[in-house]
Amino acid sequence: MNVEIKEKQSYTISVYTENNIGLLNRISAIFQRRHINIESLNTSVSEIDGVSRFTIVVFIPEEQMKKIIGQIEKQVEVIKAYYHTDEETIYQESCLFKIKSDLLFEDRQIQNIIKDSNARIITVNRDFFVLEKSGRRNEIELLYRELSAFGILQFTRSGRIAVTKERMEISKMLAAFNY
Repeated sequence: MNVEIKEKQSYTISVYTENNIGLLNRISAIFQRRHINIESLNTSVSEIDGVSRFTIVVFIPEEQMKKIIGQIEKQVEVIKAYYHTDEETIYQESCLFKIKSDLLFEDRQIQNIIKDSNARIITVNRDFFVLEKSGRRNEIELLYRELSAFGILQFTRSGRIAVTKERMEISKMLAAFNY
């Protein structure tokens, strides 16, 4: 009996869309129906005026990824969808940490952690300070573990933002449609 093992891997999906209400629900339903967890989701304007971009990260086999792209592109407002491996993209995440201010002034160790992690202090007042860190998920998780020992008052992390290493032809394609 020959059983083929479908290897899962991380994919970054870029979906170029018109900016319409309800599209996010319909796209997330495509993943939900297939019991696929969305690891990360970000929406923003794109490099094309009037066109939005969804950046979605999932961990699935490529065969399933191809089917998902087909389902996403069936949505009326979707102009084009692409998927890429981590090796084909340049990507980052950002996060914010809120920590008690007295630690910043009284504990040299926390100052060293901030410096060594290339985090940036973006605000300080007498009650708390806020750190910003951009980088790969593992860098952010390491900083989170190190700062947890000091007590994190609040934490938030963005979804992945990514650009491809190779040129995407979406701009040329949309120029034909006068976008």
